[in-house]
Parts: sequence; structure tokens; C-alpha cells
Amino acid sequence: MDPILDLARPSILRNPYPAYARMRETAPVFWHELLGSWVLTRHADCLAVLTDSNRFASDWRRAGEDIPAPLLSVQTLDPPEHTAIRHLLLDGFRAQDRRALHEDLDRWIAELLAELAERPSFDFVGELAEPVALRFVTAFLGVPAPDLDWFVPMSRTVVDGMDAGLWPEKHEPAVLARARLAEYAGGWLEAPPKEGLIAHVAEHAADSGVAETVLRNSLRAVLHAGYESASRLLGNAAVALLTTPGALAAFRASPSTAVDELIRYDAPVQADARVCVTDTELGGVTMKAGDPVTLFLGAANHDPLRFGHPTELRLDRAPNPHLGFGRGAHACLGASMAIRLTGSVLGTLATDHPYARAVAEPEHRRNLTLRGLDRFEVTLRPHTGEEVTP
Repeated sequence: MDPILDLARPSILRNPYPAYARMRETAPVFWHELLGSWVLTRHADCLAVLTDSNRFASDWRRAGEDIPAPLLSVQTLDPPEHTAIRHLLLDGFRAQDRRALHEDLDRWIAELLAELAERPSFDFVGELAEPVALRFVTAFLGVPAPDLDWFVPMSRTVVDGMDAGLWPEKHEPAVLARARLAEYAGGWLEAPPKEGLIAHVAEHAADSGVAETVLRNSLRAVLHAGYESASRLLGNAAVALLTTPGALAAFRASPSTAVDELIRYDAPVQADARVCVTDTELGGVTMKAGDPVTLFLGAANHDPLRFGHPTELRLDRAPNPHLGFGRGAHACLGASMAIRLTGSVLGTLATDHPYARAVAEPEHRRNLTLRGLDRFEVTLRPHTGEEVTP
């Protein structure tokens, strides 16, 4: 039995954390032949790699790899190239009127949930999490939302390609999908909107020193990563809240800490990768220059050496130094947006629809790097005979 391939088995896919625990206990740092990579499962080791871009690179060209142009973006470059595009995007994030955006979003979420409450049940993923996430990220960018039927399959193809180390046939379709999304995102720069992140980037791109290809790819990355992180976080969090007794009510009591705990408990980003660029001792082994390193962040977020009672959902957990949005130079740019969106959706759910519950088992997608759901059928109606609170 292969400890990595086994994670894709349906029974383990539903709950991979016991399997992670076995890896941590037996060999917290080990070489995996199929991946051709060191695998890390402890919080301390993963944190050390994430925060050391001198020894562990996101840009695999530093280890002599030939990287296709569609893959060069804010996600895959290292300083100093990474610094210019990251600062351009961060400045654009800070320049936005977030209050107005959030107020509009809150109204729409409340209206959408009220409509869904009229139905016997609905798919939380396809009818709530995905459209809300796409509308939110495109509103922040300042562009119209693409058609879900076009965007979602392409986005999922990109996510499938993140597991190409295990299933190589997924690599080429993902590269092509990234290129199509980058072409789509690049069109925004030709006729930029008057407001939003794209407007800021278009205005300041000429003075940024960022290559046009990198800029287009990075806008694609913001669109794709923002959508996937937010929609999958919403789905995973909904499963935790609606299948754990008392969790929905507890969310109302401590919403500020609850979202962080939901991220730690079942984060969308389960794995990340770096490449060692200089011989390094870590976790009791010697990693050679050129060795790939796979970080199981999902395992790190359940490390008992860092978190007390890690298998329990404790919505008032604080402090909560999870790695759900990474750390260091490549920490997620849109983390605060995803947290705010999740708090808005789940807060409205907990307050306005306290009888929300699952009516079927969640169905998980066969993804190991980015964890998420295919479908999750829920209802907002009370059980027969339960009194509805005004």
C-alpha cells in the first residue's frame, strides 16, 4: 500500500487526517519514489520550508528546470522577480473600497440563502459556494463574472493538474487550461475597467517592471486561486459545521476565531511544493540541491506537537498558527478576502438559518493538493415539528 496514492481512495478521501497521522508517527520526513520528492508532515518542518526561500525555491528554474511560460506567475517566481509583481498586486488590493464590496456581497448572500431556503434541499457547492466565490473575486477584480459552465470545468482542470506528480496525464491539459485562462485574463488589460484591482494594475503596469506574460499569468492566478480557495473553503467549512453537533450555534458565539479553526480543521490547500536549491539538513535527513520537497500542510495543521487535540473542531481555538494560507513570501495574497467571504456566508447561515443541516453525505473531488467537494446536499428547513425562530 502506497501512503500517498491511498489518500485518493474514497474512504480516505472523506477524512485523510488519520492517514496523515500515521505518516507523521512512522516517518515524518520520507522520500516518495513515485513523486520523486521528500514528503514533510510536521508543522515545524513545513513552516521552516515555507519561510526559507533562499534554500527552498518556488521557481524551479533555480534548480535547472525548464518551466513553460504559462506557469510563470506571482505563484511560481521567487525574489527579486516575485517582489515586483507581488507589490503591484498588493498595492492594488489595498487601493480597493472593500467596505462597499462587502456590503453588496452581504446583501446578495442573504438574498440567495433566502431563495434557497424555499426549496426542500440544494447543492451547497454548485448553487452557493461556487457562484458566490466567482461573483466575489470578479467583483473585486472589477470585471464581469464569466459563465460558470465555461469557467468551472477549466478551473477544475487546472486543479487536477496540481496532482500530476501522481497522475502525469493531468499535466498537459492543465497547462493548456492555464494558458486559456491567462489569455482570458489578459483581455482585461486591453480594455480595463474603471474600478477594481484590474484598473489599478492596468494603470501602474508600465512602471512596475513586470513582464507582460507574468502579469497576464498572475491575473489568471488571482482569478483562479481566489475562486478555488474561497469556494472549496466554503464547502469544506459547511461540512464541518453541518455534521458536527452544536457547531453551527457555536459559530455564532465566536465567528472571528471560528473561520481560522475551520481552515485549520479542513483546509482547501492540503499540499504545496518547493525545490531544494542547496544541500540542507531538515527533519533528520539531508536534502540535496535539486531535490523536490512536498509539504503536506493538511498534516501539519493536525500536528499534535503544535495543536492541542488537533482532531477536534474547536471554534474558539486561539492562538491558531495554521498553515492553511501558507507563510513567507508566497503567503496567499487573498487570504483576508477568503476569510471575510467565509465569515459572511457562514455567519448569515448560522444567524438566519439555524436549522441548516446535511441531507446527504458530502461527495469529495479526487484531488489531493487542493481539497474540495463535488456536491453537498443540504436543507435550510427545520425538521417537521421544530419551531422556526422568527
